[in-house]
Amino acid sequence: MELNKLVDQIKIKKSFLCLGLDSDLSKIPQFLLNESDPIFSFNKALIDALSGLIVAVKINTAFYEVNGVEGWNSLKKTIEYINTKYPELFTIADAKRGDIGNTSDKYAKAFFENLSFNSLTVSPYMGSDSVEPFLKYKNKYTILLGLTSNKGSNDFQTYPSKDDNLFKQVLKKSKLWKGSNNLMYVVGATKSEYLKEIRSIVPDSFLLIPGVGAQGGSLIDTFKNGANQNIGLLINSSRAIIYAGNGNDFLNKSISVAKTYQIEMEKLLKTL
Repeated sequence: MELNKLVDQIKIKKSFLCLGLDSDLSKIPQFLLNESDPIFSFNKALIDALSGLIVAVKINTAFYEVNGVEGWNSLKKTIEYINTKYPELFTIADAKRGDIGNTSDKYAKAFFENLSFNSLTVSPYMGSDSVEPFLKYKNKYTILLGLTSNKGSNDFQTYPSKDDNLFKQVLKKSKLWKGSNNLMYVVGATKSEYLKEIRSIVPDSFLLIPGVGAQGGSLIDTFKNGANQNIGLLINSSRAIIYAGNGNDFLNKSISVAKTYQIEMEKLLKTL
């Protein structure tokens, strides 16, 4: 997908909301367990109900890999369903890959070619030759872990290097890699105090922002400090939306939460 199509969707839907499908068999509505593929049925229902409010879908592969072959089949059916029925949605494989070059090349082929995701989260820890295999794909995007929202991120990411924090060095260095125009970055909403500095380093890149809501991140602060002329933000919400209800009316409750986000986003977009 070309990024201008994502920007168009944001403007049309007045939303920059990303639906996180962290779909867990132990948490989905119990009546769905009677389905032949409960996880896919859950995902499909949510996507159908929320497609007018979201611009992206992020599938956290850990919640599928844990179920073995059946889980991987659920993931495959979900991405195929999105690509067939809702090709306008930007898709993210949240797999946090990154290894030596020939291994990364296989990961890239698996997610970009075989599964046809638009993007993939990648760890930058092993450096340029572990990331560049992902960057060679036209109109596919590598979402580099920049500054994450978890408590342990302070162990390394904000550690002071010679001139800067380590995460800032990662951002600066990544811009020099071949294919860096295909980079996006993960920045946790709980780290919004760093967003202005991050924007000064990567002014044009899209940022995937987890951590708004339950984790304490502020949507208003994130937008104020992180939006650019093309909006440049994808706010991910997973549990708050998909587990808003667990009965037969779970979709109505999910729609209500997503609509609350969308209304707030529409107000913010009018300020640009």
